[in-house]
Amino acid sequence: MSDPAPAPALPTVAVGRRRLPSLIWLIPVVAAAVGLWLIAHTWLEQGPIITMRFSSADGIEVGKTKIRYKSVDIGDVKAIDISEDRKAVVVSAQVTKSAWDLLSRDSKFFVVRPRISGGTVSGLSTLLSGAYIAIEPGTRKELSVNFIGLENPPEVTSDMQGREFTLHGEQLGSLAYGTPVFYRRVNVGHVTKFSLDSDGRGVEVGVFVNAPYDRFVSSNTHFWHASGVDVSLDANGLKVSTESLVAIIEGGIAFQELADLPPPQGPAPSGASFTLYDDRAQALQPPDLHREQYALYFPESLRGLSVGAPVDFRGIVVGEVKSLGVEYEKADSPIRFPVMIDVYPDRLRSRSLNGSSPGAYSQAKSRAIIDRLVAHGLRGQLRTGNLLTGQLYIALDFFPDASKAAIDWSGTPPVLATLPGGLTEIQDAVGRIARKLDRVPIEQLSGELSQALVSLDATLRSSQKLIGQLDSQVAPQATRTLGEAEQALRAANAVLAEDAPLQKDVQNALKQVAQSGRALAVLADYLERHPESLIHGKPEDPR
Repeated sequence: MSDPAPAPALPTVAVGRRRLPSLIWLIPVVAAAVGLWLIAHTWLEQGPIITMRFSSADGIEVGKTKIRYKSVDIGDVKAIDISEDRKAVVVSAQVTKSAWDLLSRDSKFFVVRPRISGGTVSGLSTLLSGAYIAIEPGTRKELSVNFIGLENPPEVTSDMQGREFTLHGEQLGSLAYGTPVFYRRVNVGHVTKFSLDSDGRGVEVGVFVNAPYDRFVSSNTHFWHASGVDVSLDANGLKVSTESLVAIIEGGIAFQELADLPPPQGPAPSGASFTLYDDRAQALQPPDLHREQYALYFPESLRGLSVGAPVDFRGIVVGEVKSLGVEYEKADSPIRFPVMIDVYPDRLRSRSLNGSSPGAYSQAKSRAIIDRLVAHGLRGQLRTGNLLTGQLYIALDFFPDASKAAIDWSGTPPVLATLPGGLTEIQDAVGRIARKLDRVPIEQLSGELSQALVSLDATLRSSQKLIGQLDSQVAPQATRTLGEAEQALRAANAVLAEDAPLQKDVQNALKQVAQSGRALAVLADYLERHPESLIHGKPEDPR
């Protein structure tokens, strides 16, 4: 048997290694992954869209204006639309996720621009970078995405330490947002807000006092307007006082405690209310705890007397004028003009010299004192307080010669007796003199005066004629007489000269008289010793 035929050989196929994808495809895959991660991260980190309502979009630009908190960007403005009522603009902004806890329901948004207020300048950085929207976080736990933007930055921020107080005054004056508040001329705070009272009769001003100066505000503290310059002229000369240059230009408020009151228990609480006085003198005067009202009727015009005019008692202001009125209801009485005044008896009740207290206030005691003063001549009188403006004030003074008067305490208010003012008395005196002059017969006197002047003129003419005659006739004769008198005087002078012959003859005669006198004296002496010589004669000499 033969061997089988060999099988045909199969073709040989070469098996190679499996090829891997190219590395270049990894780049787009990684890029796509990174992109997806960035998108997811951005979406996860993206904060909410918030809306803010402003009166205008001045300085706000889409894609440029930032939202900042403590100078850190936390969002961008995405859109600006007009509100449905066409009265405001609605600004939409995207904030970061980390800013979620800043979006409290009472958070405040405001546009920061260059601003000058109360002597301070803010927002100067926005001159180059542009305006931005700042946020002042609130304190409430509820969150919100819709807000009402502020037109002005808040004057008190959450990071400021201090306390806010409320002041009530009659007028705002020159106060504004940011107006400084001074304590002993140190700037310690500023004005945060102001508005009218609910009844419209005054203003309400909010002030913020920075720490640690807020501890100086207590129940004894008084606030007053410190605007402008306070000029006073007294016995010590001219005084000019002001808190600062800013207070002169923009105004200010100052406060100080009253030293005469009992020490306070501690600082005033935040939100406490105080009175805002018009000036320092009014604020620091002792408080008036009691008030008494009186009516005064003056016989002269009240022009120059205004509400608020002082009531002065010997240089001490004890009250003020409250109102001026007219009374004409009674047909049988003339029209009268009552002046209502308020008197504060506490200003007169002072401590005695030994330091004892005058005691508690009593209306009966006060009325007894007033009765005694009126009995001694206390009266009201209008006097001029300023000669330039003609302003009047009421002076309470003693007039011992005034007619008797008393106060009827049953009236409401009681009436205090008055006297005419000094100017009124002068005017009355001038009027009386004018009436007397009217009764003088001026025409008759003028006629008699004319006749007297004519007679005087004639007399003067006669005197002038007589003087002419004297000059032409008497004067030459008088000249000759004077010449002759002069000659006689020369002759007498010549006779009376020492070397004149008459003088020598007189001297010799006097000598002979003297000798004769001596001889008579010798004869008299001899006869006294020998009286018999008169009968027998002188005896002969025995020699």
